[in-house]
Amino acid sequence: MKKIMTTKMVMAVTVALAAVTLFGAPASAKKKSAKGAIQAMAGNDDGPSTVGKEAKVLIDQMPKTGQACCFNAPGIQGGTLIGQCYKKPRQWIVIETKYTTFAKFLEQLTFTWHVMLDVKKATENKGNRAGVSAYSYFSTSTTYFNIPQGSHAACVCLPPSYLELYGAPMAIGFEVSNQNGDVLAGGTVSEIPGIKANDKFWENQEILNKAGKDGKPLVERRQGLVDRSKTIWALVNPNDYEATMQ
Repeated sequence: MKKIMTTKMVMAVTVALAAVTLFGAPASAKKKSAKGAIQAMAGNDDGPSTVGKEAKVLIDQMPKTGQACCFNAPGIQGGTLIGQCYKKPRQWIVIETKYTTFAKFLEQLTFTWHVMLDVKKATENKGNRAGVSAYSYFSTSTTYFNIPQGSHAACVCLPPSYLELYGAPMAIGFEVSNQNGDVLAGGTVSEIPGIKANDKFWENQEILNKAGKDGKPLVERRQGLVDRSKTIWALVNPNDYEATMQ
């Protein structure tokens, strides 16, 4: 019994001395110890980080609206049996954002996009001759895996026919979340009246279900927004993008 008590006393003294060493250390030593603790929690040595400051995501550049995000597709020359169907260049809608991560590696990030096209900006359907809704709403999510520390890009696209028929994107919003569903970053840019910067218009049913004077819906929900990796744009600056699963 005496031997056991002696061992417990030695352990208590050891813990006390460790506490004195930590709290009695100079400011520089405290700072170094704290930094080491953060790095340990962030998992810099053992795997992907999703803890503390290192898990932060900073948006460096918001998407552009209107014609600023419409581009001619990159071309690849090659022989075909039918040749070229279109002689005139056609533009794609290419919606991009630039972001920075601070962890050595993040396990995954999901970008959820919300895009509203304005038919008044359609390049071929002038004056809405096709009679489509005033606005077309698109949404999709893309998950990036094993994101290393540094600058990255995220991008979704719509093929030329969407720009020609439904118009250019005049409101774009997105959210960035981790594998736990925590929203780390995001925002909205808009040139549509009634949708302000940073508004989550996709959650506003008054906007999505708004009707015109004739009683018909002003907003039509549509499919077709895809991650760039599913398009010809996957060949452009591929190192700026991480592995995806849509």
